[in-house]
Amino acid sequence: MTATPPPALTDLLHAAVTAVGGLERAGQVTMAQAVEAAVDDQSHLLVQAGTGTGKSLGYLVPALAHGEKVVVATATLALQRQLVERDLPRTVQALRPLLRREPQYAMLKGRSNYLCLHRLHEGVPQDEEDGLFDPFEAAAPTSKLGQDLLRMRDWADETETGDRDGLTPGVSDRAWSQVSVTSRECLGATKCAYGAECFAEAAREQAKLADVVVTNHALLAIDAIEGAPVLPSHEVLIIDEAHELVSRVTGVATGELSPGNVNRAVKRASRLVNEKAADSLLSAGEGFERVMELALPGRLEEIPEDLGYVLAALRDACRQVITALGDTRDKSVQDEDAVRKQALAAVEHVHEVSERLLLGSEYDVVWCERHDRFGASLRVAPLNVSGLLREKLFPERSVVLTSATLKLGGDFNGVAASLGLAPEGTEGEDVPPWKGIDVGSPFDYRKQGILYVARHLAQPGRDSSREDMLDELAELIEAAGGRTLGLFSSMRGAQAAAEAMRGRLKHPVLLQGEETLGELIKTFSQDAETCLFGTLSLWQGVDVPGVNCQLVVMDRIPFPRPDDPLMSARQKSVEERGGNGFMAVAATHAALLMAQGAGRLIRAMGDRGVVAVLDPRLANARYGSFLRSSMPGLWYTTDRNQVRRSLAAIDAAAKTPAAPKTEAVAEAEAAVEAAVEAAAGTEAAAESEATAGSEVTAATTA
Repeated sequence: MTATPPPALTDLLHAAVTAVGGLERAGQVTMAQAVEAAVDDQSHLLVQAGTGTGKSLGYLVPALAHGEKVVVATATLALQRQLVERDLPRTVQALRPLLRREPQYAMLKGRSNYLCLHRLHEGVPQDEEDGLFDPFEAAAPTSKLGQDLLRMRDWADETETGDRDGLTPGVSDRAWSQVSVTSRECLGATKCAYGAECFAEAAREQAKLADVVVTNHALLAIDAIEGAPVLPSHEVLIIDEAHELVSRVTGVATGELSPGNVNRAVKRASRLVNEKAADSLLSAGEGFERVMELALPGRLEEIPEDLGYVLAALRDACRQVITALGDTRDKSVQDEDAVRKQALAAVEHVHEVSERLLLGSEYDVVWCERHDRFGASLRVAPLNVSGLLREKLFPERSVVLTSATLKLGGDFNGVAASLGLAPEGTEGEDVPPWKGIDVGSPFDYRKQGILYVARHLAQPGRDSSREDMLDELAELIEAAGGRTLGLFSSMRGAQAAAEAMRGRLKHPVLLQGEETLGELIKTFSQDAETCLFGTLSLWQGVDVPGVNCQLVVMDRIPFPRPDDPLMSARQKSVEERGGNGFMAVAATHAALLMAQGAGRLIRAMGDRGVVAVLDPRLANARYGSFLRSSMPGLWYTTDRNQVRRSLAAIDAAAKTPAAPKTEAVAEAEAAVEAAVEAAAGTEAAAESEATAGSEVTAATTA
């Protein structure tokens, strides 16, 4: 009897796309076939898949069909939820009859993301400033913290996962810290009275049994850096939102030492060790605090003598405390195991970071930061993580990295280098082979949108008020009728622009920080008159298809700050090796952000609009073409009058009722098409801005 041949990948993909209610895209098929080939060959793949491609099914279907253990790591909570709550359930059910098996899936996060039943029931050790339940709070919770804690106690009886993200509405970090533990603070399932019911342990057990495990970049980084496996063993690793990976890994590999975390370590350990060890740590902590009071922000290429002295005292005192933690001096301590574990975690952290700072590795960057509220702190981060990623990520498994923005300046080599990969096609020992493909986008960017660069504006300076930029911004928003997402390179810039626009325009202006990000985006998406201004999280985190976001404005090219210690150190390192530090670090950083920011405009097939960059360097500087080629392929112009007419036509069409489709609606739609297509539809228009401008004028006034 002959074996039944496996189902064709195209049949599986068709079933999955139908199940999730999507549309089949040529780029999605190309991506799925490339993922299938990479998994079969145990090779590595970088896939740029534009918005609307359906990339999650493009990698899930071939991965599920292959039958190997798969880990999918994402950067954002939104995508994790989409995968576990929508894409995977529907895809698994759709593929089950064809595969003749039902793949299992699970989500796994770091331990501190799960409710700790021991913390919840036994409380936070008494040395904490905020005990878990003050008797008065428990009787009549008057504070927000007390109310949240009582709500979480009720939630603990209802939740099946204990996952913080399942708690709605959410709670502050301060409240959550009262009912969660880090992996270092955890007693361990065998020693904990609640080990059998532990949510984190249950998640780990589910992950061991699952065919697909969905996790985040941070846990993937911990798994790579710490050596002790956190994720179950797997044959295929898929990294979605891969443009974020280097940043997330760097964050996990960064250590911080502040008077605040030193004082916490002193408090937690003082009752658990002999007086000599406790006094030694207290004295070292006070010495560190005195030195940090005078510390100036900036990079420390060498540790100053006075700082080195107190760091050595701190390291040695921590070592002494760790050795002495076996004896409990204060016999009134309750729940001794948990108290000792928490103290040990705090002291070990201070010991490790102070020792790393003293080591002064050439592969680390050390700097001092000063915060208005929390004072000064020392930070230490790896100069780069490419070697770590090459060593830990690619051996012994097939790795697929995907994002809407992986090609910078026309190729994948810039992003590949940051991941520890040699240029595509390079062969040799210890050189992971990889292939890069761009499967495009279902959107016709040249017909759907315009990239406008305000070439006539003055070049932005670091401290300039940029009145000409604010004038330009006001005129563009007026032409668009609101509908504007403002992406700013600094919070100060966003605040200044919001204040100026609120004084000049009738359109409401929302500002990041004045309300939760979720509420701001919700309001923005529901009101066409409204504008939303903000910084980094808006460049990447906004998905508002339709007529309420038809103008995306960037105030300037988002280069890293010149005084950013880590970025400037990385740039200098490239230059010392004979490379172009500016292009490799600053321009690459800006290109990724601008590609992401421009991607906020076209989110659906019917979207139309303008991306306006109010920085003439994008048109005039030598690196401008590199940045523009990294962005979606919108039609490009520097003609301010043409853009205003196009925005006015788009606004007019958006204000026309969508149904029933009257003659007026048809005319408005035609005006929008003409406004964008007249500029991009013919080679003659592309060659001559003057000609294109007259065509758009005719189209929008017809």
